Amino acid sequence: MTKMFLVRHCEAEGNTLGLLQGRSDCDISGNSSKQLELIGLRLRNEPFAAIYSSPLKRAYKTAQAINRYHKLEIHTDRRLMEIDMGDWEGRSWGGIEKESPAMLKVWNENPGDFKAPGGESIRQVVDRMWDAAMDISRENPGRTVCVVSHGCAIRSLLCRALGKDPDRMNDIPWGDNTAVSVLTFEGEKAHVDFMNDASHIPPELSVYRSDSGGGTVNIINRKGPTA
Repeated sequence: MTKMFLVRHCEAEGNTLGLLQGRSDCDISGNSSKQLELIGLRLRNEPFAAIYSSPLKRAYKTAQAINRYHKLEIHTDRRLMEIDMGDWEGRSWGGIEKESPAMLKVWNENPGDFKAPGGESIRQVVDRMWDAAMDISRENPGRTVCVVSHGCAIRSLLCRALGKDPDRMNDIPWGDNTAVSVLTFEGEKAHVDFMNDASHIPPELSVYRSDSGGGTVNIINRKGPTA
C-alpha cells in the first residue's frame, strides 16, 4: 500500500493575472511566498519517503518548499505537468469565450471530448497522470510520498481514481493553490481518502477568495481556475 499526498502548486503568474497557463512555465507570484510557508508547515511531519514534481517552476518551487523539512531528492516527471492548452495558452477565458464558444462549451459540459486547438485532450491527461501515479506507487510500496502537480492534471487523476469517466470530471472540484488530496494505492486500485483540502490557507491568501471557511474548495465558476 502506498499513501500519496497530491499537492497543487502555489499561486503563479497565470493565476494572479487570470490567464490560462497550461504548459507555459510561468513563475510564482502573488500570495505564493505565504502559501509556500503554510504548505511546508502543514506537511512538515508527514513521513515522506520521496517527493515527485512536475518540472514546471510553479510546481517545482512548491516541492522545494515542502522539502525544506524533509531534505529529500525531488524527482521530476514530465507526466505530472499541466494539460497542454495549445493555442489557448496565455489567453483569458473571456477571450476564448468570444472566439471559441463551441469548444469552450465542450470543456464545460463534455470534458471527455475536450482538446484545445494544437493541445492535449483530457483523456490523454487522465492516462498519463494515472500511469505516473501507478509507477510512483510501484516504486514506493508501503511508503508515503508527496506528488506536486497542477489543477487540471490533479482533477484528471482524481477522476480516474474515483472510477469516473472523463466526461464526469466536472464532478471533481477545483482545488485552491497548495490544496492537498490524499490517495491510497493498493495494486492497481486507488482510494481517495480526501481531496482539495486547503484548510491551511486563510481566505485572504486564496486566489478564489472562497467563503467556505478555508476547507475543501468547491468549483468557483463553470470554467474553473487557470491551472
